[in-house]
Amino acid sequence: MCQAISLVEFPDEPQSPAVMLTMQHPNSSGSPATSTSSFLANFTTILQEPEVEAVVRNRTLPQSRPIVAGLSMTLGILFNVVALIILAKAYNRFRRRSKATFLLFASSLVATDLAGHVINGALVMRRYSDGTTTDITNDTDASCLFLGGCMVFFGLCPLFMGCAMAAERCLGVTKPLLHAQLVTTARTKIALSLIWLVALCVALLPLFNLGTYTYQYPGTWCFIRVSEGTEAQDLAFVILFSGLALSSLASAFVCNTISGIALVRAKLKKPTCSKSHSTRSNDTEMVVQLVGIMVTSCICWSPLLVFGLMSALRSYSGSLDSDRATYRRLMITGVRMAACNQILDPWVYILLRRAILRRIYQITKRQASLKGSIFRSARWEASSFHITEKNVSNKL
Repeated sequence: MCQAISLVEFPDEPQSPAVMLTMQHPNSSGSPATSTSSFLANFTTILQEPEVEAVVRNRTLPQSRPIVAGLSMTLGILFNVVALIILAKAYNRFRRRSKATFLLFASSLVATDLAGHVINGALVMRRYSDGTTTDITNDTDASCLFLGGCMVFFGLCPLFMGCAMAAERCLGVTKPLLHAQLVTTARTKIALSLIWLVALCVALLPLFNLGTYTYQYPGTWCFIRVSEGTEAQDLAFVILFSGLALSSLASAFVCNTISGIALVRAKLKKPTCSKSHSTRSNDTEMVVQLVGIMVTSCICWSPLLVFGLMSALRSYSGSLDSDRATYRRLMITGVRMAACNQILDPWVYILLRRAILRRIYQITKRQASLKGSIFRSARWEASSFHITEKNVSNKL
């Protein structure tokens, strides 16, 4: 064994762990620079030590991170369960009406969000409970394959469902008679089954050598290989995943825009009967909820989709080395925002209901009228004071 360790590197970017061991020999002749260069050329040795490799590969997680992850997981489960109860009660009340199809889609979306939050959260918490994370992002195992598949499956399902819900409402608002003929509960269940099946097929593509799931920085989650050693199959998989997700968001935007324009035009016309007014009110409530779903999904999922695609393109072209640390931070930010989507989605159904919106409107209107009365009272007192003062001065 060498006498002294001159350098142990722990770079920010993952490299093969190495320890440079140097043996310092006295040299009575020659300049210090010559001695140093000769010494480095002849006696520098790189050894792959298991102990050092373990130090480089693993890092202890801060204790606050598991607490935050557990808290967000608990809140997400609570919010999804509350939303699911509200939707189940509404579905029983509107089972024979046109709103039943929308509520079936919405209940399935919340149930899928709940399952994804529990499964993905449990796997991530298991990584946290180990106390260490890996910096080697090319590593993979059975647990990583399952977590990566869950990330893709539970990422595509809500986006597909949001697109299907927007298309269903667009047909119901613009072509109500055709909607009544085509859209039934049985066909809705078939559509949901197809959505789950397509998302599952995409998630299982790495089993057929189309793409690879690997650990992502800081080693607590798994996703498609996008930041290191990206191959053509990985790039194709990322393009497929991002393309399907972004296309779903774009389609939902188009359908919601058409539905919104149709509702505004109908609002400008005088209602013919109370039944049509009630139908328009239900349609407005559903479209408002769909817009909330779409905005939430765009904000939460777009960063991960865009950053993942950019990282994969640059990694495949070999131009990512200088910016790998930046893209790592962008990816971890993107996946945290995507996880927030499963927490925020239930609030769309909890808050954007007609009863809640009506109550908020009444409270706002009451506060506005109260402020107006206070302002008018203050003006009246000021004007009365001026009139009294003027009368007193006239008498004097």
